[in-house]
Amino acid sequence: MEIVRDMLADSEIPAIRHYHPGEIRVRQTSYQRSLIVTPRDVIEDWPPQVHTDLEEAHVARLLELDPRPEIILLGTGESQHFPPHAVMAPLFNAGVGVEIMTTEAACRTWNIVLTEDRRAAAALIIR
Repeated sequence: MEIVRDMLADSEIPAIRHYHPGEIRVRQTSYQRSLIVTPRDVIEDWPPQVHTDLEEAHVARLLELDPRPEIILLGTGESQHFPPHAVMAPLFNAGVGVEIMTTEAACRTWNIVLTEDRRAAAALIIR
């Protein structure tokens, strides 16, 4: 599915252009592994490749982003899966908002969040 908003089409910001299970295209680069996207950067090879791989250390990594996000879109693959509370605790304890959804929905939502100029990140599990 192509995911492009006209206002982001010619921009250098990391808009997500395409999502298909196993592939996410940010700007003109395709990724086949999970990643984190911020308004400034793409962080490749985020370790969890399926939702069951997600660990507290992976989530804690999101708190190290600069600037620290006020909201995180967590894409959990082709289906929505809510991680155990213990895994998500670092974000909850830090007061960071989390929206958990399919990776496809997180990709669509990311482009909207980009237009709002918010401190956000998208943590996208590829499968």
